[in-house]
Amino acid sequence: MIAVTTFRDRRVALFGLGGSGLATARALAAGGALVNAHDDNPDRVAAAAREGIGTGDLHDIDWSSQAALVLSPGVPLTHPKPHWTVDLAHAAGVPVIGDVELFARERRAQAPDAPFIAITGTNGKSTTTALIAHILRSSGRDTQLGGNIGTAVLSLDPPQAGRHYVVECSSYQIDLAPTLDPTAGILLNLTPDHLDRHGTMQHYAGIKERLVAGSDTAIVGVDDDFCALIADRLEQSGRRVVRISKRQPLASGLYAEGSSIMLAQSGAARPFADLSGIATLRGAHNAQNAAAAIAACRAVGLSDETIVATLKTFPGLKHRMQPVGRIADVTFVNDSKATNADASAPALSSYDDIYWIAGGLPKEGGITSLRSLFGRIAKAYLIGEAAPAFAATLGEDVRYEIAGTLDAAVEHAAADAAREGRKTPIVLLSPACASFDQYRNFEARGDAFVAHVAALPGMTMLVDANQGE
Repeated sequence: MIAVTTFRDRRVALFGLGGSGLATARALAAGGALVNAHDDNPDRVAAAAREGIGTGDLHDIDWSSQAALVLSPGVPLTHPKPHWTVDLAHAAGVPVIGDVELFARERRAQAPDAPFIAITGTNGKSTTTALIAHILRSSGRDTQLGGNIGTAVLSLDPPQAGRHYVVECSSYQIDLAPTLDPTAGILLNLTPDHLDRHGTMQHYAGIKERLVAGSDTAIVGVDDDFCALIADRLEQSGRRVVRISKRQPLASGLYAEGSSIMLAQSGAARPFADLSGIATLRGAHNAQNAAAAIAACRAVGLSDETIVATLKTFPGLKHRMQPVGRIADVTFVNDSKATNADASAPALSSYDDIYWIAGGLPKEGGITSLRSLFGRIAKAYLIGEAAPAFAATLGEDVRYEIAGTLDAAVEHAAADAAREGRKTPIVLLSPACASFDQYRNFEARGDAFVAHVAALPGMTMLVDANQGE
């Protein structure tokens, strides 16, 4: 845990005692802050109190005596309207910050030279974050991985010289981190997302821009107009910018050309890394992720040779285009994190001869946006509430069956893939749906898929079969 000493002996109001909120309260208390924590859930407040964390109704405190309001990232800061604690803090002139800001301050206070890589973007954040951490760890660097990827940033080991931090940042976390200052900051891409919490696309993009604007090295994907303009603005302001692209040559930066990542400098380009044969980095989206990871690792001093060697051993991100097992020529891939059609598109565009398991709790628009990829699907196996609607969309374009449940879908897809003898058969769970009709979250759905795959006769597992249910 990182004890937050920068608020020692100062009063701090905290709202939100979920996973990251409770970790933040512990870190503040450990550093000597006078914490007054609250949550709308009385059970969470009681649990914090049992740990000795100060609690109380934030309606009743003297806001003028508070050094800060620390807000959990899930609590609205601006839209659709500010949370009532935010209104009270603003009225008293109290800054509103979050856990990533506390981390940034503590790093500056304790070990300002500790390398810090921060990653954001609408898509690809988690894979890029995991890939960077893998490269650093494989090279022998002391590496801490956390943030939006699942481990609260203040739960990591304390800053010290030589310790590397790799932190995935959501737009909510960036909005609460006004002094965020990574050694290398990555902005992968921008498409409309979370506009219910940010109001407009321009505001959303502006928040994301703050991460790279405060970075020593700003690594920016330039395949969308918002990010291309951000890269130009940063460069004009004197910031060091490394551009990356998954679809266009660059005069300077890193870009994909087929399966190669090219490094361009002063108008001349050379091959840097070959991604062919790396199953966990298939597809154009992963070329962008790899380019970003390469740029970040170079920025913190890794050699080109080390980066190239460790790319090849990346095990992939659990539940994201993750090869989990194989029977003869049939490979089984867990892409449970694909909870909408846009998220399923990368997997469907990365494979041929797909035996596609899809369905669950449907999102608006269904799978109509995937129609251009239907030719890659050998057969679909539809599960959950979305099955009838998905069947209607597939129509006569794709063979399908309504399997209903995941276990039946795995069994039937495996049998068909083995019997039909296609060249590169892939049994792919990429649901294009939320999981909540049958599973508590996409992780539980992915674990169930792994367990069902592991139970098939003749299976060679590529991951630990015990990760399943």
